Amino acid sequence: MLVVDRARKTFSKGTPNERVALDGLCLRLEEGEFLTLIGSNGAGKSTLFNAITGGFLLDEGVITLGGEDITWRPPHKRALLIGYIFQNPMKGTAPDMTIEENLALAYSRRKSWPLRRGVSREDNAFFRDHLARFEMGLEDRMKDKVGLLSGGQRQALALLMSTIAQPRLLLLDEHTAALDPAAAKKIMRITDDIVREQKLAAMMITHNAQQALDFGTRTIMLEGGRIVLDLSGEERGRMTVARLVEHYSELRVL
Repeated sequence: MLVVDRARKTFSKGTPNERVALDGLCLRLEEGEFLTLIGSNGAGKSTLFNAITGGFLLDEGVITLGGEDITWRPPHKRALLIGYIFQNPMKGTAPDMTIEENLALAYSRRKSWPLRRGVSREDNAFFRDHLARFEMGLEDRMKDKVGLLSGGQRQALALLMSTIAQPRLLLLDEHTAALDPAAAKKIMRITDDIVREQKLAAMMITHNAQQALDFGTRTIMLEGGRIVLDLSGEERGRMTVARLVEHYSELRVL
């Protein structure tokens, strides 16, 4: 599904601030695989996401998605294949548009025709059914502007917008970090359900070690732009937060 092959990226080349952000990183993610990604600040987590979405071009390496080479594809074309949810609930939605209009805009990506004026009854019912699963009453506020919603409600909407067109890949950039514990728990539960139901390939950045082990099917740790730990199966199942933190401390020293 997703293949990142020998990805290299250096910022501020030839200056005192030169920094290697990706150091020959190789990663393969299969369909239906939910990967949690941890590491210190500057380890390369967000850089990896930006490389995949086209936030910048790699110095070296190749990125393929679903067998298609997207290494040089512009960001707006990659966005048709990739769902992305940001840490900040204010991003990813249009605050001056209604809930219904935001969903219609996102849903139009999977159709060959451009967005129509207005929303059909069938699409409206489809949106309501999907919003109802969040149990936030959003299905009864379809005509409300998104700017009136709370952070948790906006993040729930962003999650639905990012997955309603069934992307090939879902990227989650600490998407519950800015939410209160109750909202974060609900958003994570629905995230997990959607990834399973749609058999999405998904990657989630988190600084919460417990969350990294509780969700998904695989956990990797980045340091210095390289993968220094890759856990799955029984090995991941036996891993505890204390052991993961200890292992991380050891790897940082090496």
